Amino acid sequence: MKKTFPRSCCFIFFGLTILLFSNQAFSQQNNSSWKAGVGSVEITPSESIWMGGYAARDHPSEGVRHSVWAKALAIEDRSGKLAVLVTADLLAFRKTLSDKIRTRLRDEFGLSKDQIILNSSHTHTGPETDYDRFQFQLSESESNKIQQYADRVEQQVVEMVGNAIKLLEPVTLSSENGVTRFQVNRRNNKEAQINAQTELNGPNDYAVPVIKVEDQKGNVKALLFGYACHPTVLSDYRISGDYAGFAQLELEKLYPGTTALFFQGAGADQNPLPRRSVPLAQQYGKELAAAVERVLNEEMNVLEGNLATAYSEIDLTFAKAVPTKAELEDIISGATPGYPDYLKESAKVLISKLDNGEKIKDSYPYPVQAWKIGDQPIFAFGGELLVGYSLELKKIFGPDIFVMGYSNDVMAYIPTKKVLAEGGYEANRSPIFTTQWAASIEDNIISEAIKLAESLGIETVEYPLVAP
Repeated sequence: MKKTFPRSCCFIFFGLTILLFSNQAFSQQNNSSWKAGVGSVEITPSESIWMGGYAARDHPSEGVRHSVWAKALAIEDRSGKLAVLVTADLLAFRKTLSDKIRTRLRDEFGLSKDQIILNSSHTHTGPETDYDRFQFQLSESESNKIQQYADRVEQQVVEMVGNAIKLLEPVTLSSENGVTRFQVNRRNNKEAQINAQTELNGPNDYAVPVIKVEDQKGNVKALLFGYACHPTVLSDYRISGDYAGFAQLELEKLYPGTTALFFQGAGADQNPLPRRSVPLAQQYGKELAAAVERVLNEEMNVLEGNLATAYSEIDLTFAKAVPTKAELEDIISGATPGYPDYLKESAKVLISKLDNGEKIKDSYPYPVQAWKIGDQPIFAFGGELLVGYSLELKKIFGPDIFVMGYSNDVMAYIPTKKVLAEGGYEANRSPIFTTQWAASIEDNIISEAIKLAESLGIETVEYPLVAP
């Protein structure tokens, strides 16, 4: 005989079923290990302004190729630990601007330096923010524009971070490394020969690190991605984010409603080659976006666990004594040959500091930083970091780590021991431009990175990277 149930029992059964699945969905939604909030603000100058990146420029910008942006990703773990990464289509967050922003983020949101990364894309077609550097080279009106623009960026970044924190919501975080190969080691390959060469000399790091942020409905909320290569495809007078700007635009077109954040890696000795045309900048942007898209369509590492952050500043010293006022005056006058005009302008800035009773420092406070997002290690370093640092760190901690240069303060090139011994452009550019960094620079930075990593529980590995 066929058994039947009273209608009331059916209602109870289905009601319990709905309640069961509702509770499971509620539990999944509220048991996420992470919350994230995203912010973005357009920082395109409202008027013609001096541009950062090329010393040979002799007049301000002449329009805008595409808008430039600052963006923020705030991440919070289950315990309430918070960290914020800010990216920007700027040449640099130099110390003065960086310190102002980080001080305000501390005062207004309780964020310490270890909880903040300020990373600039290093676009060479972005607006300048460093007033001090141009105080003797530009007219008062042009200098004032830079100062006013830097003040505007400071305010916009602080407000943007506050908005990102307000928008924290449960998310899933995933990470992986992709690859693309338009970077060329500029020290070891002549630009004029690139089109004809069949083999290129390294070292290089072609990794495209990616973090995907998905909301509880599976929508891609943010894409954080990086590459180690100078944004120097373009060298004209129109504001843009260069290839990195085009890559962000492409990803935001591919994934509507997503915020794409680009960070610069250890690309100080890497150039996009060939270059010098808008179609090439667009091509490289699409190549980088395609590398990110491929990662998103393959299996990614879902991040679980907690957020841990560490930060320190180490005193880096120089190879010889800082210059005297007389030596700087000889550089300016030409009595000491070999210094181009832009370095003579830098000498004037140093003299002005001496005249104001300041000392020229014989060391520099260099920022070293490490984050651990679940099992994803991230290292962030100040200055124009050469690719050798990324390769060395990957030997120590494995190939999947993320390495950022151009973070928190961009004061000079950061050469490896090998490059210092070789000499040349990247080796000779310290904050005190008349002298190199001390030969201990690489050992000191790597040692500090290892120390911070150990404090966060980032494990070392023996990974046999093949020499380029």
